Amino acid sequence: MTEIQRPGALYQQVAAAIRKAILTGEFAPDSLLPSEAQLMAHYGVSRPTVRNAIAALRAEGLIDVRHGKGSFVRSDGQPALTLERRISRTGEGKFVMPNGDVWQEAEEPSTYRTHTAKDTGRLLQLGEEEALFGCDRLLTDPGTGTRAMHRTLIPFEIAEAVPLLGKEPCKPPAAIYWVLTQAGHKLSWTETVRARMPLSDERTTLQLPDATPILHMARVTHGTDDRPLILEELRIGADRAELAYRITADKQPARRARA
Repeated sequence: MTEIQRPGALYQQVAAAIRKAILTGEFAPDSLLPSEAQLMAHYGVSRPTVRNAIAALRAEGLIDVRHGKGSFVRSDGQPALTLERRISRTGEGKFVMPNGDVWQEAEEPSTYRTHTAKDTGRLLQLGEEEALFGCDRLLTDPGTGTRAMHRTLIPFEIAEAVPLLGKEPCKPPAAIYWVLTQAGHKLSWTETVRARMPLSDERTTLQLPDATPILHMARVTHGTDDRPLILEELRIGADRAELAYRITADKQPARRARA
């Protein structure tokens, strides 16, 4: 481990030395760092200095403090899951989600009534405070233990036009798509993905380590006239999953000949 040079902000120097040891592989991913007492003795600094250095590295996402066990180097391995963000259709016209058989519900879905906010209203092309049916699911992957939060939002006016959606807003997405097609809609989808830091409840529910962002996906189902019908949101730890998309080339519209 690197020796500390004085003067200067000691905790920053200690943090820099430990950071270098992590990045050069001296401390391997998932390994336990030396104890506070060992770090104090090695660098010749006080306990508060070591704790401030650990706090700085924790905020950077390089280490994870596990209460009662110590400080561990964060893993730099591949994500546990690859989520294929595409939708397929069977010969019978039913929809198939590539990862549909991966997830299990960790608890009973929650159905409720809510209203559009600024972001959800923009995606659904509605004003704020428009009435919605909501359904929240907590999903888990039995193979890796990865958790995901899934939300479906259905505008009241869509539920009135397709009554089954109002009665059963917690149908799985593939089943909702089927119901919409049976109501005469030709469906298409748009999806956006952003990374952000989790809110407190998201961090707790998804069981995320410190300084871990989430991937927040927003998928809008459009009808025949390109009108937004429903909004789905999926939130998952960015350290646990990567997204895969199949990209095809759209046909350009034919140009009109000038008269």
